[in-house]
Amino acid sequence: MARQKGIIKLKGTIGDITFYKTSQDGHLAREKGGIDASRIKNDPAFQRTRENGSEFGRAGRAGKTLRIALRALLINSADGRMVSRLTQQMVRVIQADLVNERGLRNVIDGEAELLEGFEFNIRGKLGTSLYAPYTGAIDRITGEITVDIPPFVPVNMIVAPSGTTHYKIISGGASIDFEAEVFDVQTSATAILPWDAVATVAVAHTNQVLANSTKPLFLALGIEFYQEVNGQMYPLKNGAFNPLALVKVSGL
Repeated sequence: MARQKGIIKLKGTIGDITFYKTSQDGHLAREKGGIDASRIKNDPAFQRTRENGSEFGRAGRAGKTLRIALRALLINSADGRMVSRLTQQMVRVIQADLVNERGLRNVIDGEAELLEGFEFNIRGKLGTSLYAPYTGAIDRITGEITVDIPPFVPVNMIVAPSGTTHYKIISGGASIDFEAEVFDVQTSATAILPWDAVATVAVAHTNQVLANSTKPLFLALGIEFYQEVNGQMYPLKNGAFNPLALVKVSGL
């Protein structure tokens, strides 16, 4: 892969070189090539390749299911490379499956707990934005996925980007069946609160999902930053620095 330079940028294929544009890296060029697809599909020498491909595809689908489940929170809280980072983490989860053979390993039999701590926005991480102590809990029997934050002083306990005047704390609980690609989810949010030196009241979110679930359960916690202009609240920089992370995960 090479970066295109110069005034004129190309798209398409010339000879063995393909020219294309990406949203993250701009105009690039790469050489055509690779092994015939039918050989990869049938040649015994590529058995490991097929196994890896199967599990990578499973990881991609699992990541997509998680993203859809938490879409209401992710709309304003994700970076441009979040999808690939989440897929890589899902691969780790699948590779931790000690039950199934290679190529058949899955998220359900893997270690979903490896997703705990995953940051959806590397431009604004929860771990470096929220210093107020909080307690996250997952009750598999009742289906209650909760987060509690005692009263705190916002300017002392929330590191906000320049221009912030207000903020909102958001959370979500989800029960996800990665095999069927279905989920049960509920989200919560505080009101839009001033980012000032006045202590808040306690925050208590309860996100209810199906009781007695046999699927992995997730608790996501985040912050949305706002700027007040002429009495109106606007998402600060279109949410570019809003943190959101998986703070609690319960596998089977």
